[in-house]
Amino acid sequence: MTDDIIYLVLLGSCIGFGQFYRKIQNHDEKKWIGTAFGLLVVVMASGLHTVHMLFSYLVSALIIIYFNRKKCHLVSFGFMFGYLFFFRSVTYLGFQAPPGHSNMIQMILTLKLVGLAFEVNAAHLKSIGVGETKKNDEPGKELAKDVEVLTENEKALLKLDMMEIFHYSFNYVGVLTGPYFTYKTYRDAIYLPFSAKANCIQSTLEKLKVIPLYAGLFLLVSYIWPLNYATSNEFYEERSFVYRLMYVWPTFFIFRMRIYTGIMLSECVCTMAGLGAYPKACGNKSGHGPSLDCTPMISNPDDHEYDFETVRNIDVINTEKCWTFREAMKYWNMCVQYWMAMYVYKRFPSKKYRTMATLAVSAIWHGAYAGYYFCICAAPFYLPIEDLYVKLFIKEATGTKRQVLNVVCWISKFFAFSYMGIAFLLLTIEKIWFYYGSVYHVAYIMWAVMYGVGILIAKDRKAKARKAEKAKEKAAQQSGEK
Repeated sequence: MTDDIIYLVLLGSCIGFGQFYRKIQNHDEKKWIGTAFGLLVVVMASGLHTVHMLFSYLVSALIIIYFNRKKCHLVSFGFMFGYLFFFRSVTYLGFQAPPGHSNMIQMILTLKLVGLAFEVNAAHLKSIGVGETKKNDEPGKELAKDVEVLTENEKALLKLDMMEIFHYSFNYVGVLTGPYFTYKTYRDAIYLPFSAKANCIQSTLEKLKVIPLYAGLFLLVSYIWPLNYATSNEFYEERSFVYRLMYVWPTFFIFRMRIYTGIMLSECVCTMAGLGAYPKACGNKSGHGPSLDCTPMISNPDDHEYDFETVRNIDVINTEKCWTFREAMKYWNMCVQYWMAMYVYKRFPSKKYRTMATLAVSAIWHGAYAGYYFCICAAPFYLPIEDLYVKLFIKEATGTKRQVLNVVCWISKFFAFSYMGIAFLLLTIEKIWFYYGSVYHVAYIMWAVMYGVGILIAKDRKAKARKAEKAKEKAAQQSGEK
């Protein structure tokens, strides 16, 4: 609870500071003030362990600026994830473990610096293409209108220096717990007029008003069904199999309420600072930002309605009410998912293994505990089962039958999340295996049986369909002969 109290105090300070920060007009002052306050937050959360973040920044910035830009993103990825592993392993070398929130700061810094290296790589490759086009074009003629040219942000990426990377790395917005945002989003918040025109206070209050509900539910349910009870002798010796199995429901509910509270508070830091504010007409997406060109809107910023979709990290309503596991995953930690999709999934050379590779990187990013791998890497084994049954029974169903099957799928979704999620919470392989053994690994066995039965049903339907098609062709043939 001490870590949670520190976390809440620091986040509250960051939210309040946004009222002052977004009103700063001078660009250089805004950078320095945001970075100074960010460093203060990092030092207050990490103390002397701040040296880890500074060292990570220094090495990664040198890689981005001076290494071959065709490969800098890969080198940065290797260094930052390697250092993240070292950071979490310092206790094995006899050093003091960093405070709890230092881990989250290092995690976010990893995404930002590796993401920045990928952005620089993309801008460099594009600049090569533009250069070749200019070289091959006839002298004295302008480039064709349909030829891509470098944007202002891409030009800035190619001119990055150590100080600019320092400002992006340690600006107070998102430095503690995210959400992840690109260098372009950060730069737009400094130089474009949108943050001064968006209704930042209203957007922040809309999020703040629901946070007490999530926090209250977290405290209430964790008091009634504490997680540490699931590791006690009484839990295993005196409680029934059904009780132990159903205990995953309140533990995952507690986890969700805690995550909802934390993520929405971190979003409030962004909205109060004005970071991530763009006109709605730009088609903004979580993590990515505008999907359409916002340049024409800069000249008349007062004429537009704004949103903060760029820094929207979670969609609580849709997470809770959507029917399937696959759909719910899309609404959870959306900015991090964007990072994983852009820089791991789409870049991974093997299409066959890219999903598993992405989930493995996600597990590594979350931490070194076995529970993260048990939880996150179990998802790709459950998804085909859900997809199969949705295709067999739900896809073509209508009316009341469809509603009933959707509810069954919803229950299955949250049971799967809860059953996998307890591994995320128990962390160590001994505790995880002991718990799963106490419930006889029932979910994994049930899912394996369901998959086998589903495959048999699918094959049987295909055989019947082929048989019916042959009968139809035979009848048509006989009718033609007559």
